[in-house]
Amino acid sequence: MSIFNKDEVKGKYEQAKGTVKDKVGEITGNERLEAEGEAEHAGGEAQETWGKFKRGVSDAVDSVGEAVSNTGKKIND
Repeated sequence: MSIFNKDEVKGKYEQAKGTVKDKVGEITGNERLEAEGEAEHAGGEAQETWGKFKRGVSDAVDSVGEAVSNTGKKIND
């Protein structure tokens, strides 16, 4: 399993920040702050998803590289 990349971490952060703004906006009746928080949360979700996609592609490339390497070792043995 690979470690989280910067897009996944930043996405999680933006989601948390958006949730806080959303809830503060709800409590205070500030519709602008609430909408801003909802937008930040959605943007964070998108960024995290992009990061997960990139990690998946990287993992797939690593797996193919390992398979090629293992095949080469078997041929040479």
